[in-house]
Amino acid sequence: MRMGGEIEAYCKEENDKEEIVEGREVEDEKMVAKMRYSAAAIGGGFSPPKAVVVGYALTSKKTKSFLQPKLEGLARNKGILFVAIDLSKPLSDQGPFDIVLHKLSGKEWQCILEDYRITHPNVTVLDPPDAIQHVYSRQSMLQVVAELNLTDPYGKVGVPEQLVIKKDSSSIPDSVNMAGLRLPLVAKPLFAKSHELSLAYDELSLQKLEPPLVLQEFINHGGVLFKVYIVGEAIKVLRRFSLPDVSKRELKSSAGVYRFPRVSCAAASADEADLDPHVAELPPRPLLERLAKELRHRLGLRLFNLDMIREHGTRDRYYIIDINYFPGYGKMPEYEHIFTDFLLSLVQSK
Repeated sequence: MRMGGEIEAYCKEENDKEEIVEGREVEDEKMVAKMRYSAAAIGGGFSPPKAVVVGYALTSKKTKSFLQPKLEGLARNKGILFVAIDLSKPLSDQGPFDIVLHKLSGKEWQCILEDYRITHPNVTVLDPPDAIQHVYSRQSMLQVVAELNLTDPYGKVGVPEQLVIKKDSSSIPDSVNMAGLRLPLVAKPLFAKSHELSLAYDELSLQKLEPPLVLQEFINHGGVLFKVYIVGEAIKVLRRFSLPDVSKRELKSSAGVYRFPRVSCAAASADEADLDPHVAELPPRPLLERLAKELRHRLGLRLFNLDMIREHGTRDRYYIIDINYFPGYGKMPEYEHIFTDFLLSLVQSK
């Protein structure tokens, strides 16, 4: 079956490295055969643990950031093998796989995976394509959090007031007024394939924005964002520098739209920074555990992260401003141990 879009690009990049890939696949196949070989065949009288084979379909960029040598080495020591899925061949003809790990877009790839899930019910697909699509749209991704309206003794979790604009930038000021949104507003692309955002200070400047997009009320949060990484039931939280607070005086004296490549990045780690303790304090663990459990169930995902902020001046008012599927786990300390333990738990629970 001919692939389109991102899948074709992926195939082209892989073909450019054909010799390297083929050598790696041969090595993987030999290792799988070796690890699955029964010791009884040579008189040992027992069968060693079967290798856990993880077929992966990732872009070259994602492969490089995620499948780092340390992860692959630790995985091999634990009996886990990562095998590249050949996108030029039928998926059902490859493997056998215990787990399929993927992050490719496109309806064709989605259909291939859905068919594969039906014909291979014992293979765990991380994650179901239909569930992933839900968080690719910023219109729907935060709706789950809003409906959850989580409140407990450790805090309250909500989402900023937001408005979806699908076309006609000239009507944005009127739409904002009708919705009752307060400036400044954060503008993000409607579809979460881009991390770019803009901060609009005045109504006139809103017309400069390019739909389709989502407008969110900007909430002062001390310039610190919490990256909540979720891998199955495991949770890891990192601090990241974010957009600085906007004072009332600054709002009155500022105008225009300011563009940013993204809210946070790996280079903007705030974990070692000398911060106000009230700003730096991580969200309570029990609150995160309950939130993660609810979202795993409602979203149907096991690999995602949350961009979470605490409203400045409060101790227990939190907002989720973004949800990302299969985020950059390579930036997470000790991700190798967390991820390999997770993969083993999936197989052991079958």
